[in-house]
Amino acid sequence: MTPERAVLLLRISYRKPEDEDEGQMSDVERRRAEFSKGIGRQEEDARALAKRLGWTIAKVIPEDDTSAFKRRKIKLPDGATALRTVRPGFRAALEGLASGEFDGLIADDLDRVARDPRDIEDLIDVVESRRPRIPVESVTGSLRLANDADVTMARVMVAVANKSSRDTARRVGRKHEELASEGKPGGGGFRGYGYSTEGHAIVEDEAKILREIGDRILGDWEGWAPEQRAKIDPEMGESLNSIAADLQRRKVPTVMGVAWSGRSVGSIVSKASVAGLRSHKGEVVGKAVWDAIIPPERWERICERLAMRAGDTDLTLQRWLNGVLRCSQCGHLLSGSHGNGGPRYWCDRKGGGCGKIAVKASFVEDEVERQVLELLGKPRVLEQLRTVADTDTTDEARAELAADEAQLKELAGAYARREVTFAEYKEARSIIEKRVKESRALLTSRAPMVLRRLLAGDVAAGWGRLTPADKREVVLSLLPGYEVLPHDRSYGNKFNPARLVPMDWPKPDA
Repeated sequence: MTPERAVLLLRISYRKPEDEDEGQMSDVERRRAEFSKGIGRQEEDARALAKRLGWTIAKVIPEDDTSAFKRRKIKLPDGATALRTVRPGFRAALEGLASGEFDGLIADDLDRVARDPRDIEDLIDVVESRRPRIPVESVTGSLRLANDADVTMARVMVAVANKSSRDTARRVGRKHEELASEGKPGGGGFRGYGYSTEGHAIVEDEAKILREIGDRILGDWEGWAPEQRAKIDPEMGESLNSIAADLQRRKVPTVMGVAWSGRSVGSIVSKASVAGLRSHKGEVVGKAVWDAIIPPERWERICERLAMRAGDTDLTLQRWLNGVLRCSQCGHLLSGSHGNGGPRYWCDRKGGGCGKIAVKASFVEDEVERQVLELLGKPRVLEQLRTVADTDTTDEARAELAADEAQLKELAGAYARREVTFAEYKEARSIIEKRVKESRALLTSRAPMVLRRLLAGDVAAGWGRLTPADKREVVLSLLPGYEVLPHDRSYGNKFNPARLVPMDWPKPDA
């Protein structure tokens, strides 16, 4: 039987390098050109084969940027979840063959059709559902299912291809882990904004733009005109879309030469690489071998500010008493939420709370602010806080922290020289990092940097310039938090400050 309605299945995959910049992904033109050439070659060769065989092609199904190996978690028709390759084009070809819409299949090669045993079995089931079997051919001759011998060979070859893909994935993943542990670039992809391709040297013109974006997000950019500054909320900074529009108006070039967008602005400034840090699989794993454009501490504030604006997280992080207020009924932390009367703090049942305590956000925030400023206005308190970082305990913690950080570097060097195995390296690193975390927590709890900055000048004015997260850090450096008592109905709708009970509030002399 010579097919008169054959389907031509074409596929090309694209492996995204680990350090590829999502904000600069508008090189769609390059990827389309690459895809077009690869698919074009496959289609040209397959049509030539169809002509030699006397087949008629009814439809061409291209699979762009599609892996025949990588699996994702999907929901099956029976409601269960399973790991499967996600290939709509391949499934459409199978459905067409099963329904009779197509009466033959042509592809470039076996591995263009399947690299997962489940996929080849599904194709075999469809091919063998007809008598005679549905014809299947490939340009390279690697895929034929005309008899049992062909089917067996296809199964073996797919198993071998699958093993090859697994080996490659393991080697590439292991190499990226090694590079990340050494703080080296991952390689491949497009150069990150602010750095050169070779040597990761800083491109100063782009570095200035990155620092400017960070300043505008944090609300302390010196380039605003007075009337512009008046429109900026110091707690939220300038919007990403506004920054993008200004960069576009000034004709500031991007890496790929495409237009700026709010997404690309946020992407380039939030990458760990700009802070001289190395990330792997979305997590910062240590210091990078290249120099920072934005200091790590400032970069963390920028990322925190961006997180405050992001979807559902926005409300939670705006409410700076999250982690400070506790329910007096069940001891659960109150969280920021929206109630009928606007923003509030509530013992959320969904988060494991009892739902019995709620308080209007503006009332409680104003009262805590009043109490904090009153406390910081006492001379004796200021004296104690300004010297708290100079105690023997703090000095000892600093020394231990420095020693542990030096040991981490030595450990990374030992691993790079193959003196320890990866398992030994991971175990030792986890132990040292735990000590580092504890030392840093002690230093932060005794005199956080934001508190030291606040005490260095006019406390009241400095408080007004703090971000919500910084305000929370100041409060938690002064006391463990507040218990919130139930509302006393005798007060009507008024807020009773007595509902806030400080936990272990310091009692220095005034």
